[in-house]
Amino acid sequence: MPYRTLSQLPDAVRDHLPKHAQEIYKEAFNHAWDEYADEDKRRGDESREEVARKVAWSAVKQGYAKGDDERWHPK
Repeated sequence: MPYRTLSQLPDAVRDHLPKHAQEIYKEAFNHAWDEYADEDKRRGDESREEVARKVAWSAVKQGYAKGDDERWHPK
């Protein structure tokens, strides 16, 4: 299920990521949701949502890192 707004993101994303990182997550998730709609494009038995979630977190981690204070900060 693609996300139309940031308020639709999972609590774990909304509660822990800064707004810009949430935007990155949303866009990456939505793109991956479309990209991996075909089961043949996914590895193993992962669902479409699992793949999209992994892609989204990977995109966030390109520009943000979790600090010692347990908060996410731009790299």
